[in-house]
Amino acid sequence: MNPVELSIVLPAYKEKENLALLVPQIEEEFKKDRIEIIIVDDNSADGTRELAAELHRTYGNVILIERPGLLGIGSALRDGYNRATGEYILSSDADLSFSPDDMRVIYTKIQSGYDLVLGYYTSVASQGSRGLNGFITVSISTVSNTIMRLLAGVGNLKNYNTNFRVIRSSTWKSFTTVEDRNFFLFETIYRSKQQGARITEVPVTFSARKFGESKLNFFQQAPRYFLKLIRFRLTGKSS
Repeated sequence: MNPVELSIVLPAYKEKENLALLVPQIEEEFKKDRIEIIIVDDNSADGTRELAAELHRTYGNVILIERPGLLGIGSALRDGYNRATGEYILSSDADLSFSPDDMRVIYTKIQSGYDLVLGYYTSVASQGSRGLNGFITVSISTVSNTIMRLLAGVGNLKNYNTNFRVIRSSTWKSFTTVEDRNFFLFETIYRSKQQGARITEVPVTFSARKFGESKLNFFQQAPRYFLKLIRFRLTGKSS
């Protein structure tokens, strides 16, 4: 059996409708590649388990990690990354915010010699009222990333907190993470940099979600996030 080239990790909570569209799109985009798709589900009660089983019957490469509850996106990504068998591990939100076309873009980029490739966005594809919500998301992200750029100490990156990235499996295995929530996204950049990883960014398109509601409340998490960042810069430890 040929080894997996690319593992795609999709953390999910009540994303059945989005996954039903996204997974077939991914399978079509990467039909000539050896991939696996890992859905990390935090005990959704919307039929995600049944959908994953159906998708696996259809494609033969869809893996479901079932978790007992909402344990945090960082924890979900760590579980997915640790389960991955590919040479490269790509993670994305499951809500159709990012396209398989852009997955291809960052996957191609990392194959040119990088260890971690981050997708960054500066605008949102308009979708009516949901497009407005996306515009607000992008605006908040721009402000928070500007602050992080001043404090982070990992280079002049444009985006530190977006779950759209691809990392070499060997790089992921070279360090340990402890964060369970959104700060995990910065922690992986920081730890990769400590290991001498070659990091770059590429522009991607952000689209407002089609179904369901966002699970992220930035205003609730921001104070704790930036306190963690300051502590991380001073001590190298966030928790």
